[in-house]
Amino acid sequence: KKRGEKMKYLLIFFLNLLPQYAGKPLRRGDSYPRTFEDIKNEIAGYTDVAKAIIDLAVHGKAQNRSYERLAVFADTIGPRLSGSKNLDAAIKYMFSALQEDGLENVHLEPVKVPHWERGEEFAMMLEPRNHSIAILGLGSSIATPPEGVTAEVIVVSSFDELHKRAHEAKGKIVVYNEPFITYGKTVQYRSQGAVEAAKVGAVASLIRSIAPFSIQSPHTGWQNYQPDVPRIPTACISVEDAEMMSRMSLRGTKIVVHLKMGAKTYPDSPSFNTVAEIVGSKYPEQIVLVSGHLDSWDVGQGAMDDGGGAFISWEALSLIKDLGLRPKRTLRLVLWTAEEEGGIGAEQYYQLHKVN
Repeated sequence: KKRGEKMKYLLIFFLNLLPQYAGKPLRRGDSYPRTFEDIKNEIAGYTDVAKAIIDLAVHGKAQNRSYERLAVFADTIGPRLSGSKNLDAAIKYMFSALQEDGLENVHLEPVKVPHWERGEEFAMMLEPRNHSIAILGLGSSIATPPEGVTAEVIVVSSFDELHKRAHEAKGKIVVYNEPFITYGKTVQYRSQGAVEAAKVGAVASLIRSIAPFSIQSPHTGWQNYQPDVPRIPTACISVEDAEMMSRMSLRGTKIVVHLKMGAKTYPDSPSFNTVAEIVGSKYPEQIVLVSGHLDSWDVGQGAMDDGGGAFISWEALSLIKDLGLRPKRTLRLVLWTAEEEGGIGAEQYYQLHKVN
């Protein structure tokens, strides 16, 4: 029964997205809801519309269009870190592209975003042997002193272990070799690792990349300092290097690492959420929102995180526009800014629009 009810509500939600010309009201008069069978039959009436959308996307002129648009965008603009000139260029590019596509109400909504730059960075194991450690500084990390930080390493597999060995951590570099469970569970070590290490007197923290495996490839991401805790430099390292240092540590081997990071945080920069619509025919004030984020990290092209999401969302509106369909409710595309730094663009959008 629960499954049937869930399906019923999903179908009602889907029905609300459909074009007006083939639609009927959800209620017979105003007295009682329509039956499941009525709704099912109405949805079946959209077979031709659904087929037209699929044919246009898969076989027609829109075949591979979203991929090609994304490829040109990623190749042309490149990485798009919050506060960067590349992100500004990406927003201008998309503003023009959405207008040229013939979408409605194309506009920009101002957002203040963080501006952090990683600068030059490297790490070197000095004991028990020389070994170059692949690192990527974590977002909002402070820099090391100009001469860098050289310290003995303490390797832990969890926050619990760190707290139990707190007396060993003062003046050392904490290396987290946490096992990967899921991204959602394990990412706490990236976001809170520097704070927890600083609480026990560490001078820096290195976090095993939040991934099930790597090929000497550290993964960056945002991390969060706390106002009442000293700020220490923090970076991600590869799974291989974290595992190696863990093995060394368990054997009782002394590990010394030299870390140098040139990261800088600048005042917040002006940016924009980018918005386009197809205005609804019957309930224009009701919004069905599709979205992705335009910003990305600085060490890749952001093709899938989240160029793919942004361009698929744009394509949804393009397909409907190309077929001359007009949904009952307004379809709104929002391309967020500064998602990687904690959903900054989305949060400011919410504050601006929460009244409606």
